[in-house]
Amino acid sequence: EKSDFLEVAYLLIYGELPSSEQYNNFTKQVAHHSLVNERLHYLFQTFCSSSHPMAIMLAAVGFLSAFYPDLLNCKEADYKLTAIRMIAKIPTIAAMSYKYSIGQPFIYPDNSLDFTENFLHMMFATPCTKYKVNPIIKNALNKIFILHADHEQNASTSTVRIAGSSGANPFACISTG
Repeated sequence: EKSDFLEVAYLLIYGELPSSEQYNNFTKQVAHHSLVNERLHYLFQTFCSSSHPMAIMLAAVGFLSAFYPDLLNCKEADYKLTAIRMIAKIPTIAAMSYKYSIGQPFIYPDNSLDFTENFLHMMFATPCTKYKVNPIIKNALNKIFILHADHEQNASTSTVRIAGSSGANPFACISTG
């Protein structure tokens, strides 16, 4: 009840709740990796405006594998940093997919905001209007993120696990589910 999504993400990656210092370092790492390569903008332009945001998002997550070719032969040591990159970049891509679907310009991440505030900012701000985060919506979305963090064993999770067991690039594996 008193945890946030990044605390739960840390727990799932490292197997224990973070200390205050570990949490601060983890949130800084996630913020650092939230920006996506500018070339990703060109990928979005290849989709027609009526494309479903989820289809665009899946393509964009798979596209990230092109920026991390060293992960084609992913080793266990790479998994934690890759998980952090995914936690950081997937909300950015989701917001970009949404913005593209409604014909609005992409909004860059704002590292002065916490994880959930930043996602809401990227989804609902415009270049000329700053988004004021409603604390009730922020709290509800944070709980939704926590609920989705442990995704159990549904069909998409099984698909990702099967793809991942082949040693393929983790971004490509995530895009299968």
